[in-house]
Amino acid sequence: MMRRLRRGGFTYDFVGKTKRWLLISAAIMVLSIGSLAVRRLNLGLEFKGGTSFQVEAKQGATVDDFERIVEEAGIDEPVVQKVGQRGFLVQTEHLKPEKQTEVKSKLAREAGVPEAEVNVTDVGPRWGQQITAKALRALLAFLVVVTLYISLRFEPKMAGSALLALVHDLIATAGIYALIGFVVTPATVIALLTILGYSLYDTVIIFDRVRERSRNLSAAGKQTYSDIANESLNQVLVRSLNTSLVSLLPVGSLLFVGSYLLGAETLRELALALFLGIAVGAYSSVFLAVPVLAAWKERETRWSQLRARIAARQAEPSGPRFMTTPAAPVQPAEPEAVSSSVGTPSAGRPQHRPPKPRPKKRKRRR
Repeated sequence: MMRRLRRGGFTYDFVGKTKRWLLISAAIMVLSIGSLAVRRLNLGLEFKGGTSFQVEAKQGATVDDFERIVEEAGIDEPVVQKVGQRGFLVQTEHLKPEKQTEVKSKLAREAGVPEAEVNVTDVGPRWGQQITAKALRALLAFLVVVTLYISLRFEPKMAGSALLALVHDLIATAGIYALIGFVVTPATVIALLTILGYSLYDTVIIFDRVRERSRNLSAAGKQTYSDIANESLNQVLVRSLNTSLVSLLPVGSLLFVGSYLLGAETLRELALALFLGIAVGAYSSVFLAVPVLAAWKERETRWSQLRARIAARQAEPSGPRFMTTPAAPVQPAEPEAVSSSVGTPSAGRPQHRPPKPRPKKRKRRR
């Protein structure tokens, strides 16, 4: 199939199955919004504020051991994560300096390291609110600039379709984070802005192809806008898939090798959002943005009239109106038979005349 797509010998009817893609996208949206409403996002320390302790244990300590140590210090619901091979990250609510010293001492004793090797980070809730507000402003500014650019460069309906795909990517990625419980950090926000740009790039390539082909289409054309959009999508589909795969490979390497094997927590937060966003963006560009644009454009008078004319021409009989009777096959000539009948002349044949009776000879009298 991929070989036929690359050679242009295979065309899949993406636009003809618009209802199917819309139902799938709607199911993804419902699942994502439900996850966000029920489980909520697991915001990192930078957004909600609190105190974190990071230490590398020399002994065979476990996550349960560190949770027990922190709870014995009178702190409820600590979040303990293992980082890399020996590292542990403990996040708690905002603690006072004397409480931080007590927890730090207990963690160092449990890990078997000096207290100086326990890193403590304290973030106030106000700082987290400022980070959240700045992230939302950056996202809003990005969407406004993108909408204006596509509206001026292409047309407003293409901008609306691209914006719908971007919102779909944002909600789907956030829903996956809420469903699985990934931690949202400033690195996650940076990655989300990056994948929005990537998804937009993929969509604009397809829209540019559609615009080129639909611009010179006359009223006597033989294709509707949906036909043009579907063909344009198939023509750039291989390039879009190759771009997505080429982008996913290094991001996947960054995610699994850099974060899980080397234990770089910041790399994992960045690569995870990139990996999910690129995959979701590739889906929305093909299965959501173009079908929605085609359905929207078909409502315009120009394209609806063209569709009606094409349907009328296709309804006409393809053959000539007056059918001629096919000529009778020529029979091979039969050998002329000698007819014994008398008085039955046949057309085109010399009339057979019976021989005249000879007069009887009279016998001479002697």
